[in-house]
Amino acid sequence: MREILGRRRRLRFRRKERTARLDAAVTFAVEWNWPVLPGAGLRATTRTAPGATTRTAQGGATPVACSCPDPDCAVPGAHPYDPGLLAATTDERMVRWWWTRRPDAPVLLATGGRAPCAVSLPAAAGARALAALDAAGMRLGPVVASPTRWSILVAPYGLERLGELLYAKDSVPGTLRFHGEGGYLLLPPSVAGTGQVHWERAPLAGSARPWLPDVEAVVDALVEASTSAPGGGSRRAH
Repeated sequence: MREILGRRRRLRFRRKERTARLDAAVTFAVEWNWPVLPGAGLRATTRTAPGATTRTAQGGATPVACSCPDPDCAVPGAHPYDPGLLAATTDERMVRWWWTRRPDAPVLLATGGRAPCAVSLPAAAGARALAALDAAGMRLGPVVASPTRWSILVAPYGLERLGELLYAKDSVPGTLRFHGEGGYLLLPPSVAGTGQVHWERAPLAGSARPWLPDVEAVVDALVEASTSAPGGGSRRAH
């Protein structure tokens, strides 16, 4: 009897997870006009692929690998595969069709254009960066966190604008990543090989569309946080 009750609880938890991903994808696409698409996702395997962790589900642990054909995928579950990135859309019918067919699929944001961009860095440096921005009284928008990286969403920017911004700096740490035109970002409540993705700073409840800061307003603090972090990575000259 205890085993049956445990199985029912796991099934209810799984259904709730799947509904949450569909609801989130619809909110992003329809209410916020952010183009989204399903990520590659994960599959159970007999061994854990490089970059993946074991996924725990209510007391059980299962080794996972990316659903794509690459056995050595560097970002298991957290990248476009089928459909490709160019399929990202704000069309509600398409979004619902995707996540009805693949309810476990992670939610990917296609960054750039009119959609949000992001600047990401390792989790420890990200925590320091947020503290520095808060201390400076800087207004922030949503912040996405995974066990390994934090991403601050920023207003859309072009490659030319980003290039000018980085050229003005003596150096930029190799651990800092920019998600702009042609890029993508995993959004909550997705699960990838590195673990659960969540809002470290959630969008304000009831927002018609989340406010986003300019990239210039945050990049200085992110660069300093990355370069001062122990093991924060090498510095890359520009």
